[in-house]
Amino acid sequence: MATFRKASFNVASYASSRPTYPHSLFKFIFDFRRRSSPDGSGNGAETSAQWERAVDLGCGTGQATLELTPFKHVIGADPSESMVISAREALEERRALSSSPDDDKTRAITSGATSEKTTTFVRSSAENLRFLENGSVDLVIAAQACHWFDWSKVWPELGRVLRKGGSVAFWTYSEFRLPAYPHLTPLIEHYAQYTQDPSTSVGGYWQQPGRNILVNHLVEVPEPNKEIFEPLERVYFTGPYFPSLPAAHTRPIIMRKKMTWIDLLEYLRTWSALHTLKEHHPEDSLHPEGPLEVRFWNSLRRGAVQGSIGSRAEVGGANGGEVGDRGAQFVHQHDAIDKTVADPESEVDLEWGVTLILTRKVSGG
Repeated sequence: MATFRKASFNVASYASSRPTYPHSLFKFIFDFRRRSSPDGSGNGAETSAQWERAVDLGCGTGQATLELTPFKHVIGADPSESMVISAREALEERRALSSSPDDDKTRAITSGATSEKTTTFVRSSAENLRFLENGSVDLVIAAQACHWFDWSKVWPELGRVLRKGGSVAFWTYSEFRLPAYPHLTPLIEHYAQYTQDPSTSVGGYWQQPGRNILVNHLVEVPEPNKEIFEPLERVYFTGPYFPSLPAAHTRPIIMRKKMTWIDLLEYLRTWSALHTLKEHHPEDSLHPEGPLEVRFWNSLRRGAVQGSIGSRAEVGGANGGEVGDRGAQFVHQHDAIDKTVADPESEVDLEWGVTLILTRKVSGG
């Protein structure tokens, strides 16, 4: 993702403000891995799967990489040098938290040190994994990254580097929701997706087609070669938020975070689309009511306090012209109607729907 490679992008803020992935998600993935067997089938006993090496593609700051603790050797790969540096720093911070030499032996450490387990970070795209040998990997993951992949290159590379029976787990999360304030969902969708008005929305400044692939819950991710991989298993941890998804594959929300309203503003500032918008519209910073993300944030805070106003506002989906225009009016309407807003230091609950795709390598090809 090009924005994350720019020197102006604040990697430290990105690392501290983004939501974290729940342990239940990793448990689900590891359970899928345990059902793999060396012969490539998904019917193995729980003790038959190998746990030698795992790779995290598009690892960013290493948040998901450091959760791959069942594996002896873990590698995080990202095309952004600043992200790789940040991931290495996060690894060192985790090592510093270790309270005893015995704990250090079971914790991930930097490349080159001698220990029972190792974790390394390398600069690499997902499409060219030349640092990996053929048939050397047991699990490949990608967290909030696979919507940028060139699948015509990624699937063959995964077929090369995975052992027979090796597993793949890729996931993304959608726009946040405020479960205590469901009437604000249309406002959130307008800000994130509406493409016609940069004064109220970042929707026109996402890098495409990756963003649409994420919004559409990875349905555009193509099936891998059926001679090498199992058909994709798709799981939606989206709860009631996206009723159009297949009910048989939909599960309750698992990704949540409690943060202050100030923290929410910092999270909004990590959005790549906002950075691109500011490059195209530097005048936005001069707006009398603050830059776009602050105006949106204040609208959410007003809506949280004035729930009855928010519930009456007819804000529709982000893709229709007339409905989207009403969404833009809602932003300005809130600014004009009421100046009472939620305390920026008070806490608010956020939820994200997660889409997960899984597969296994079933042949040695």
